[in-house]
Amino acid sequence: MSTIGIPGLILILVLALVLFGPKKLPELGRAVGHTLKEFKNATRSLTSDDDEEEEKAKTKELSAKTTTASSTSSTDKTAAAADQDAAERELRERIEREVRERIERERIEKEIREKLEQERLHAEKEQHKA
Repeated sequence: MSTIGIPGLILILVLALVLFGPKKLPELGRAVGHTLKEFKNATRSLTSDDDEEEEKAKTKELSAKTTTASSTSSTDKTAAAADQDAAERELRERIEREVRERIERERIEKEIREKLEQERLHAEKEQHKA
């Protein structure tokens, strides 16, 4: 398989300039840039969701270990209960933070979709005028 190379890239750019014209080329570039940015953010959120699930599993294992360790003696039980409370508090805080981050991500994604839709409608209006 061969790659496009510099001459092929120049040919593609010249064809794009001829087909779309100098007025539409910046709009197309912006639209492609916004699309790539949205795709990048979406893939980043998918990978971070996987990382969050792994952290939850590790926290559950940690709390299970503290629960089994707390059954050794009565004096250790009070210390283990305090440790378990701290672990539960930490887990609750982490979950609350993840929920806030997810809500913020969804709000930003909604704004991006709305902006893309507005740009698309604006581009269609410009096409009808031309």
